[in-house]
Formats: sequence, structure tokens, C-alpha cells
Amino acid sequence: MPELTYREAVRDALSRAMREDDDVFIMGEDIAEMGGSMAVTQGMLAEFGPDRVRNTPISEMAIVGAGIGAAMQGMRPVVEIMYEDFTTLAMEQIVNQAAKHRYMSGGQLKVPLVVRTQGGAGWSPGAQHAQQVEAWFVHVPGLKVVFASTPEDVRGLLWSSIYDDNTVVFFEHRTLYPIKGDVPEKLEPIPLGKARVHREGEDVTVISTGRLVHEALKAAEEAEKEGVSVEVIDPRTLLPLDEEALVESVKKTNRCVVAHEAVVRMGFGAEVAAVIQYQAFDWLDAPIERVGSKFTPLPFAPVMEEFVIPHASDVLDAIRRTVGRG
Repeated sequence: MPELTYREAVRDALSRAMREDDDVFIMGEDIAEMGGSMAVTQGMLAEFGPDRVRNTPISEMAIVGAGIGAAMQGMRPVVEIMYEDFTTLAMEQIVNQAAKHRYMSGGQLKVPLVVRTQGGAGWSPGAQHAQQVEAWFVHVPGLKVVFASTPEDVRGLLWSSIYDDNTVVFFEHRTLYPIKGDVPEKLEPIPLGKARVHREGEDVTVISTGRLVHEALKAAEEAEKEGVSVEVIDPRTLLPLDEEALVESVKKTNRCVVAHEAVVRMGFGAEVAAVIQYQAFDWLDAPIERVGSKFTPLPFAPVMEEFVIPHASDVLDAIRRTVGRG
């Protein structure tokens, strides 16, 4: 079983799809000769040529709009928005066009488009290049939303997203690109809407996404030293959401912590907490705890950035509170 970085796993999924299917192509700002701002598409221009690895003007609306048109004509484009903060510039195309055409045409049109984007703090990018905005898109009927946290998951989920007949907004986290993991030689698609249990436990369930999956696993190790058994679940697909897996875990542990890097207020964790409260209320032995960034634009100064975003210690504090030790 080869070891790949998260970055290499994304590239592998894209390259394999393009080798097997001439309808798959990629486009975005600086993705060709430069290989993308995060070096994800390095080397792909040499293999596939400029017709299938296409640099675009600096216009997110044009990138997504062209992708929608290509998808409606039978292609399977993967477009890259350099930072997820910049999805704001393509919001009309994503929310009002890509998400709506299949429904409004009565299924006569399909929009099999993947909008890849990345963000996240941890490297002092400042307030306009590191927001976590996945909750915005979970609010839109007609879209699917994916946020992978490991090399194995990012490859399998990206493959499934490329071959979904709906538009998928596919989130990656900047600080996860260097992490390594065992990835099977054979590419196994991961169904959208299927959560993953990273660690089984008995006392509290931590539901986490993106970078916070790894912080939650660190917190779980520390909690174990204190005699607290923690189950860690990654939804992987935010929309559709594997509600059954999350609810069953909480029914087993009777406690729940929801953790993500986005700000707490109106973050994805609010929806998860609502699902758990509605479907597992009678099993809860403590209030649901939510962990996320403080409600402020992300500071540029490293020490202030570290203060604003959540870490394993914040997840551990939430675990302690929910078991009555905080």
C-alpha cells in the first residue's frame, strides 16, 4: 500500500480520471505551467497538454460559468478556485446556475461540475485567504459539499465527485496537503454521504471536519490518559450528510462535541448539533458542545491567528466539559 501525501492523492485522482475519460478536464488560475498555487497540478500539463489543463483569466465567475457550460454539454470539468474566499466572486454562478439547472429542467440537463477549492488557517495568510465557508454551500439545495481530511479519503471522494451528475463543491485544507497516509494502489471510489469512524469510543462522540479531525484525534489520545473513551467521526460529505452514522454514535456514547475550523456562529456544527438534538435528544446526558474559531476576521499575526483558531486543546476542553470534568 503506497504512501501518498494529501496533495499527491488529489493529483492522482485527477490524473487517473483524465487518463480514463476524455470528457474530464481541469481549469483554473495558474494551474498549468505553475502547477497551481498549492502545487496540486504540477506535472499535469506535460502529460495532458494545454487543451485539458487550462489556465484561465483571473475571473472566478468566468471559470465557474465556463465549467457549467461545459458540464451541460456532456463534459466533466473540474474547476479550481484558488482560495475558497474567492468563491464569493462566483456565488451567482454556483448558487443560482450550477445548483438549479438540473431541477429547473426537470432532469433534462445535468451539471456534473466539480468546484475544487482550498483554504484554512495555520500559515498566516490573513483575513481574505483563509476563511472556512463550507456552511454557505450546505445551505443551497442542488449542490453537494465534500470536505476530505486524509489522503485516502480525498482521492476516493474526488473520484466520486467527478462522476456525480450534480455540482460538487469540494473543499481542501491548506495545511493538510503535506500530510501522508497509506493509499491503496487500486483507486476505490468513496460514496458521497458516508461518514468515517476514525476512532471508536464509549464516553463521548466528537464529530469533526477537515483539519479538526486530526486535532480531535490528538484530543482523544489525551482524553484516554484521563480515562475518557472518545469516538471520532468525520462526516466527509457535508451534503448529503450521513445522519444515521452520527446519531447512532451519539446514542452509544450519550455525549457529543462538534468541531470545525470555521467560526462557531452559524457554522456547519450548528446543523450537526440540530440533527443530534432532534434525533438523539433522549440519549443525551449533557449539552452538545461546539468548537470552532472565534467570531472575528482571521488575524495576520501568527500569535493572534493561533489564538483565534481551534486546536486539540480546545477539543479536549469540550470533551472534559461534556463528561463533567471541565
